[in-house]
Amino acid sequence: MSHYLLSVIEPVGPAPDPEFLEPIMRAVGEIDQAMRDAGVWVYAGGLHQPSTATVLRATDGQVVTTDGPYVEAKEHLGGFTVVDVDDLDAALDWGGRIAVATGLPIEVRPFRY
Repeated sequence: MSHYLLSVIEPVGPAPDPEFLEPIMRAVGEIDQAMRDAGVWVYAGGLHQPSTATVLRATDGQVVTTDGPYVEAKEHLGGFTVVDVDDLDAALDWGGRIAVATGLPIEVRPFRY
């Protein structure tokens, strides 16, 4: 089995209205439960907007902190799921289900070991 990161790529901006978001979150919850039932779910979480980030950089042996995102962008990592599956095809299948449920791009990447 291999671990894959299924990254949800969200547009930067305010959260959608609850009536729009509720059916999406329900569908994602069903996929999450299916992953658990299949024994492939490892961990999942959503992230706040990039403006809440703090970037740490090492400069001349000192750590410098900067508020906000590292790079200005129109999209950001909004959430993720880690799955433990047999191969890339299985990870792509789960990622595809999330893409359909959210209508958002899902990036699938293997972990390095």
